Amino acid sequence: MNFLSQLFIEYPWALPLFIFCARICDVTFGTMRMRFVSRGYRLAAAAVGFVEVLIWVTTISQLIQNLDRWYNYVAYAGGYAAGTYLGLLLEGCLALGKVMVRVFPQRDASQLIEILRQGNFGVTSIDGQGARGPVKVIFTIVPRHALPEVVGLIKRCSPNAFFTIEEVAAVHQGIAPVRETGVSRFLKFSRPGK
Repeated sequence: MNFLSQLFIEYPWALPLFIFCARICDVTFGTMRMRFVSRGYRLAAAAVGFVEVLIWVTTISQLIQNLDRWYNYVAYAGGYAAGTYLGLLLEGCLALGKVMVRVFPQRDASQLIEILRQGNFGVTSIDGQGARGPVKVIFTIVPRHALPEVVGLIKRCSPNAFFTIEEVAAVHQGIAPVRETGVSRFLKFSRPGK
């Protein structure tokens, strides 16, 4: 009998708590692993995947040994739900990758273009035709962690502008701010070609 099994026999309440917390951890790691995979962080995805599966195997082995206790199932499902939420929250805080912001200002776009360029954001603008006549379309690709700054500039310069935000899989050359978070600097080594 291993240490965990002995612990759970002595303290029956500890098993559902362990299952709940372990599921939070492994599902959070699973969410992060998928985000790392989609952004090309190969080594980070592999390392996180290793920890994720190690936690899952330990948890499922304890659950299988105690199939007669219904509250373990509830703890398992509750941990999964909480881990999904926490993983998405954590991924949002890390703000990895780049996004493209496409802006359709309602009036003259020159001030917005100038302010974005002063902020060291690369800007491309093209003329377009909207439902109400000619429009200027502004494109900029920025690190995800800089998105709140860019959205703030858009709302300040052109409060009625329509804009969209899309994730970008990869960027080659161009002008983009080099402001990286500590996490993105740490993970940078695991991207292909780095």
